[in-house]
Amino acid sequence: MKVLLVDDSKVMRQIQRRSLTTIGFSDIAEAGDGIEALQQMNGQPKPDIVILDWNMPRLDGLGTLRKIRETDTKTVVVMCTTESEKVRVIEAVKAGVNNYIVKPFTPTVLQDKLAETLQRVGLAMPVPQTV
Repeated sequence: MKVLLVDDSKVMRQIQRRSLTTIGFSDIAEAGDGIEALQQMNGQPKPDIVILDWNMPRLDGLGTLRKIRETDTKTVVVMCTTESEKVRVIEAVKAGVNNYIVKPFTPTVLQDKLAETLQRVGLAMPVPQTV
């Protein structure tokens, strides 16, 4: 299962990558903003999951989500942001987000949110690799 991390903070992408690796994901791509994310969404293989920051330069998370949903309703999109105001959450839900994670978060919170989201759309979480 391929994951695309979209965040303008390289440090945040590194933290998310480590968390995803810990919970069993190994095919992880990164984008520094919404424009880079949309370019990768047009590539092959297409990501199964997009973890999308809200506040980014050039094209923010909500704009990116709307662009994704213009042509793709199947890719799982999880907003990952410090924004937790109800109005913004509702705005993201109306735009087609599958779930929402508020920063900061732990690997366990990420795992729980992804498991819940994937279950809703009929997909299973990967099994973590043991070393």
